[in-house]
Amino acid sequence: MADDGDFDDGGGDMGMDDDIDDDEFNEDDQDPDGDQNTQTDKQQLQGDDRMEIFNEDDANAAQAALRTDPSKRTTTPYMTKYERARVLGTRALQIAMCAPLMVEPDGETDPLQIAMRELKEKKIPMIIRRYLPDGSYEDWSVDELILTD
Repeated sequence: MADDGDFDDGGGDMGMDDDIDDDEFNEDDQDPDGDQNTQTDKQQLQGDDRMEIFNEDDANAAQAALRTDPSKRTTTPYMTKYERARVLGTRALQIAMCAPLMVEPDGETDPLQIAMRELKEKKIPMIIRRYLPDGSYEDWSVDELILTD
């Protein structure tokens, strides 16, 4: 087969400069790491919208319109394994980023081990927000929840 110029196999860069305008493609909009999924995107993909973790200062400033009165709570007072995993992971990340420790390290350097000791002693300053089907929520402090190990 002879290539007489009539057949275009899609190869080459003929006319490629005309297809992309500066308005359509901007290199600043691209993620430099190539990682298109951020932490919030992954949470949205997983459907993790039934629980949030707050620092105690943030929970006091949050809206109280849909908050359930602590005396009328309907959810279980036990910390679930999912809440435990999220609290430990969040607190271990904070410790790894040089957050103040709530317990004495006693020679321990692993952030996860320190977070586990803080949880066992109920010294983690976080609040777990449990969303209910009607859109309201219940706030539970970590020290209020019963741990099962």
